[in-house]
Amino acid sequence: MEDIRIHIPGKSSQGLSRVEKLRALFDRKLAGLLILLALSLGFGVLIAYNGIIAGAGIMALMAGPPAVYCIVAYPEFGVTVLLMFAYLLFFIGRLGINFPLGTVMDGINGMLILGFFIHQKSRPDWKIFRGPISVMIIIWIIYNIIQVANPAAESRLAWVYTIRAVAIVMLTYFVFMYQIRSIQFLRFILKLWLGLALFAALYAYKQEYIGFSGAEQAWLDSEGVADLLFIAGHWRKFSIFSDPVAFSYNMVVSSIICIALLTFVKKTWKKVVLALMLVLFFSSMLFSGTRGAYVLIPAAMVLFVILRINRQVLFFTGVAALFFVFLIFVPTTNSNIVRFQTAFKPNDDISFQARKNNQKRIQPYILTHPIGGGLGATGAWGQRFAPQSYLANFPPDSGYVRIAVELGWVGLFLFCLLMFFILKEGINNYFLIRNPELRTYCLAMLLVVFAYNIGNYPQEALVQFPSNIYFYLAAAIINITRILDDREQRKLNL
Repeated sequence: MEDIRIHIPGKSSQGLSRVEKLRALFDRKLAGLLILLALSLGFGVLIAYNGIIAGAGIMALMAGPPAVYCIVAYPEFGVTVLLMFAYLLFFIGRLGINFPLGTVMDGINGMLILGFFIHQKSRPDWKIFRGPISVMIIIWIIYNIIQVANPAAESRLAWVYTIRAVAIVMLTYFVFMYQIRSIQFLRFILKLWLGLALFAALYAYKQEYIGFSGAEQAWLDSEGVADLLFIAGHWRKFSIFSDPVAFSYNMVVSSIICIALLTFVKKTWKKVVLALMLVLFFSSMLFSGTRGAYVLIPAAMVLFVILRINRQVLFFTGVAALFFVFLIFVPTTNSNIVRFQTAFKPNDDISFQARKNNQKRIQPYILTHPIGGGLGATGAWGQRFAPQSYLANFPPDSGYVRIAVELGWVGLFLFCLLMFFILKEGINNYFLIRNPELRTYCLAMLLVVFAYNIGNYPQEALVQFPSNIYFYLAAAIINITRILDDREQRKLNL
């Protein structure tokens, strides 16, 4: 027998009157509002007693899980987050957030690597591990890993803290190679790079003409900082970076990218924008007082002229050369320009002579230790974990010297071989790529890698954020442009 339903006017099918349903809905909303009010009050109390640290922690709890999922599941988002955090890491730290931000970077790198292997299941592509650059990176990582067994090492903990900056960062090369799969995303990355560099340049102008923030001034007043950054009555500027060296080198490579792009863009407004950015990058670089950076643009322009020689390039590089000669010899009392001039007279520079003497002193050690004194033996980690060792108090003052001391002449040979293959691939790809836009991007990244290699001699150019991340991004783009061009040519030939 079928069920007989009796409809009573004023009642819903669930047996509740409309008034009762509205009351139930109101009760649910009221309960939700009370819960939100309680949470708001709790968060307010935490922030009131613990300040920005509590606020950052609350934001991390709210945004953390979705961010982790997006970084792993949406690699383009993850790559963007990595590049932004690498640039803004120290700027965020100086806002008063007392948190190991380097660990956050390691976490982002780890999530991108995890996403790389997850996506390999649905979109397998192991070709990126082929080629001389990939092979040399793998060899270099393995060599650094086995350094844990180096009998000359004074501390294993120094190796633990240093290997993160070597292995994890270098693995991003494969992430970039796999995840940057379109020219549109490549354009976005370059725009992001230049946009972040523009922010850094403008912030350096703020430091130069307005002054430092309270947190920055507190750091400058700490012990030993003034000895390095206060020269001839003038503070060296560091913008949003860890130190003036990292700042100046990033302004150099950003200037180089602008120069390369100027040879490709056709619209007048784009040329004007790139030219203005170039002027800002170069002028703000002078605020850093880093003499090692001043020679990098002229050195990169030598390679640029060799690869891109034509009447227009010769004219503009000639004008640029005259401008540099004028800056080198013009009489001036401006401390920034005076320091710029001393970069081209190294024999008159006391600090340059001191570095030469240090390198001469350490040569016997390098020759008698073919695999070096252990990863992390010099610098901050050496002083922390083996303060009484011979290498802990040795100032390498050079990326190449540090490698030779910590990893021996064997390690220096492997590193130089890696750099050789990156430059060789860049030159070959530049002449093989047929798409003019991709060829320009390849040229820009080749010049960036070349400048970083030269800059790695007077300073440690590849150990600090964001340079360590962006160097391997540039190395990856050198090959990505060739891959995208080959794909494009195959489509045209179908």
